[in-house]
Amino acid sequence: MSLLKDDTALVTGAGRGIGRGMAQALRDEGARVLGVDLQDADLAFDLRNQKIDDLVRTATSRLGRVSIFVHCASPRRQESQTALQVTEAEWREMLEVNLNAGFLLAQSLGKHMVEQKIRGRILFMTSLHACSPRNLPHYSASKAGQTMVVRELARALGPSGIRVNAIAPGAIPGGGFQAPPGMVEKIPLRRFGTPADVAAMAVAVLSERFGAYVTGTTVVVDGGMALYNWIDA
Repeated sequence: MSLLKDDTALVTGAGRGIGRGMAQALRDEGARVLGVDLQDADLAFDLRNQKIDDLVRTATSRLGRVSIFVHCASPRRQESQTALQVTEAEWREMLEVNLNAGFLLAQSLGKHMVEQKIRGRILFMTSLHACSPRNLPHYSASKAGQTMVVRELARALGPSGIRVNAIAPGAIPGGGFQAPPGMVEKIPLRRFGTPADVAAMAVAVLSERFGAYVTGTTVVVDGGMALYNWIDA
């Protein structure tokens, strides 16, 4: 039986990598999905410049209601970039897409779920960068912020039956992430992850069959990579 039958989902970052895999996995489990990205998605939308309210109105208009929101969008990045190399423009763009847009969308859609009496679910793609310095200070700061946003929203929306969680993927090449040489040797399972690895766990967390009592937490899907920090010797 489909785990997400009758659900309607908005997925950001759905044009590539984890976001694309996520959108497909939700569809495979019976959900109607509106995928959003700069290109190669159901809807072209720039989270840096366009108004969040416009996206919420479009999503609710096209889907009728939104019972699932998954925030995967994130600007491209280079894993070797240190705190002394990030530009102001890069800092602002990363926080605008990852943190600001993510929170405002979750807040607005959370209100929508409450008003419509939907037992909704919200899921953020965070990162191992949220917990320890691994270069990319702008990315790390945005992901640490998302982690706290998840907890705050889970407390605020829980009484309405709305669950809010995060998944922290490990090294998943193919989207905004580009793996440096030698990284795979720091992964205990000795392979990079795939969007399908992440999406499978996301479906479980989002489903009522497997995730009904899970909220306010981060599930790590990383092949054991969190046991190491690849930038350390």
